[in-house]
This record gives sequence, C-alpha cells and structure tokens, in this order.
Amino acid sequence: MTVPELDERTRTELEAAAFRALIAHLRQRTDVQNIDLMNLAGFCRNCLAKWYAAAARERGIALDDEAAREIVYGMPYAEWKARYQKEASPEQQAAFSEAFARTHGHPPRS
Repeated sequence: MTVPELDERTRTELEAAAFRALIAHLRQRTDVQNIDLMNLAGFCRNCLAKWYAAAARERGIALDDEAAREIVYGMPYAEWKARYQKEASPEQQAAFSEAFARTHGHPPRS
C-alpha cells in the first residue's frame, strides 16, 4: 500500500489524534513504570510532558513542565507517583543507566 499524500492540516490532525491515543493508553496502563518505558523505548511519560511543554513555549504559550506533566498523567505528578510508582529494582536501575549512557553519551545525573 502506498502512503497517501496528506495536506499539512490533515497530517497534524492525525498526529494529534495518535498522540491523544498514546496519552490515553499510558493513563490506563499505570502498571507500566516510567523506568521500563525508558529502558525499552528510550522515553517515558516525563519525556512526553517535556516535549509538550517545549512545543508550547515554541509557540509563545506559558506552560511549565509541571503543568505539562499534569496533562500527560491526567493528574498532578506527585499524586501519580504516590498512587502508582514503584521502587525501581537494582536491575531496572542498571539497565536505565546503560540505556541512558548509550543515548546521551554520559551516565544519568542524580
């Protein structure tokens, strides 16, 4: 199948719909920890929030990272952490350090 040519508006609408579906999926999958997302995919919910906030700032919209996290998580980040975040195992932490160093060229900062 050939990829259809899309005008800019339609492409943006499709991308926005896919993003909303991803956010909805991640909100439902509270069992999936951010460290697991980072280790497997190289990004997590916090990354999405930072990208969202950066896109807002590029358009002159005042949106800080904490407000963007609330958009992504569907609740304040502190509340999500208290409800759903589990302590990372030593194996998860080691995998994260390895993956982070591969991606960023240095170990994660504490």
